[in-house]
Amino acid sequence: MSRLTDLPAWQALEDHYYEVQGLHLRDLFAADPQRGERLSAEGAGLYLDYSKHRVTDETLRRLLALADEAGVARKRDAMFAGEKINVTEGRAVLHTALRAPRDAVIEVDGKNVVPDVHEVLERMSDFAERVRGGEWLGFTGQPIKNIVNIGIGGSDLGPVMAYEALRPYAQRDLTVRFVSNIDGTDLTEKVRDLDPAQTLFIVSSKTFTTQETMTNAHSARAWLLSSLKDEAAIARHFVAVSTNAEAVQKFGIDTANMFGFWDWVGGRYSMDSAIGLSVMVAVGTEHFRELLAGFHDMDEHFRTAPAGENLPMLMGLLGIWYNNFFGAETLAVLPYDQSLAYFPAYLQQLDMESNGKHVTLGGAEVDYQTGPVVWGQPGTNGQHAFYQLIHQGTKLIPCDFIGFCRSHHPLPPHHDLLMANVFAQTEALAFGKTLEQVLEGGVAPDIAPHRVFEGNRPTSTLLADQLTPRILGALIALYEHKVFVQGAVWDINSFDQWGVELGKVLAGKIAPELQAEAEPELTHDSSTNALIRRYRARR
Repeated sequence: MSRLTDLPAWQALEDHYYEVQGLHLRDLFAADPQRGERLSAEGAGLYLDYSKHRVTDETLRRLLALADEAGVARKRDAMFAGEKINVTEGRAVLHTALRAPRDAVIEVDGKNVVPDVHEVLERMSDFAERVRGGEWLGFTGQPIKNIVNIGIGGSDLGPVMAYEALRPYAQRDLTVRFVSNIDGTDLTEKVRDLDPAQTLFIVSSKTFTTQETMTNAHSARAWLLSSLKDEAAIARHFVAVSTNAEAVQKFGIDTANMFGFWDWVGGRYSMDSAIGLSVMVAVGTEHFRELLAGFHDMDEHFRTAPAGENLPMLMGLLGIWYNNFFGAETLAVLPYDQSLAYFPAYLQQLDMESNGKHVTLGGAEVDYQTGPVVWGQPGTNGQHAFYQLIHQGTKLIPCDFIGFCRSHHPLPPHHDLLMANVFAQTEALAFGKTLEQVLEGGVAPDIAPHRVFEGNRPTSTLLADQLTPRILGALIALYEHKVFVQGAVWDINSFDQWGVELGKVLAGKIAPELQAEAEPELTHDSSTNALIRRYRARR
């Protein structure tokens, strides 16, 4: 492939940017009374309004031409076919197989992987229903009332996000908690009020060697044994999501209660694999399968919908428009549903770990921005925190607003007020308030400039009927595929994460230096050496 910036479509977009950068959304809407209805798309139960973006029909045409020249559709088809598109690790990228129907055929190295996926799902289902029904008993014969998932990164962010999002569907007599941080405070506070005899730990680590996860797992093991006193209790109170049977058995877990997944599942794409076991226990098999069905709905939409009607394609290309041509460096994700409180954090890993890359697939340095900084929190809380900067600050911050037509908790008038804020915020960001409008309101001339809203701040609005398991699956898959589209255009590998390794390696060297009884010989830079010495002296 030619360098991205040499593609005719890229250069056409650069020229186009200089032609349209001064256009205001006020004028675009005034010139096209049907713009709000026309610039919208639907798929997998989600409605996307992208009319409040600084684009014309010509912008969209040129963005779609860029996707075509960059080979996005070809790369998408290669992913779905099980080709080893993760070139730096020699792996297929097949999280889509995790939600494929039982009769699908998806091959990796000549083997159909779908039967293996459904075999693990059946085992998960059997286990989850035994716990939920009180048939799985702890070491003292008591049923399990507390589930604690121990993981980090994709083994934590996905499950905790999905559990919080689907709490209305959870079995409420089960307490479900999540431990990830190696800070001992996390584990200590999560188990302090639990009865060990009624607590089950799910340890999620593919290799069963992840430092944070295994440190927490061993401390949880000690906590349990301090009460139950017998090593045999481990097998009734710990299960594993892993592929390292030897390490799992050595820990004391019965390998019959080990649930595996595959090297073609990246951690940040794994919540619909066995990594989601805690979610399945919480919400039940039926709702978990609905979650998978929602993922699959969006997979099929992404795979088959025309590019101009394809939600991941449109959202991915709009992000490139702002990132690479307007110089925007961040994306705010603003869910107007408290159940999605963890969704922005989940997307931080999905997007930033995937597309935070500085070289192309061929190893050449990029000469353009890649992944944005992703951030946000639920509305309306964010309105009283950071929206001031989005409205009147000097930075251009594209925003994704997410809302639902029905609430699981319809306290009048709460939901109407919540959704009124969604629509009002996108309207205010798009159209703002001119100096003339402020002065017409009787504001003193010396105060008026402070009340001017420039507007022209781009937003997408995603609407669905209700936050159900199926819609959650579709929403997650939408962002998965949006990230894929952007990585495909940028010609980077969205499926490795070498950037997380160096810090881990150095921490492995420093930890023994902190723990040594005698003063160690330090060979780091002067700053790191000084910090280590100060810590040792004052801990």
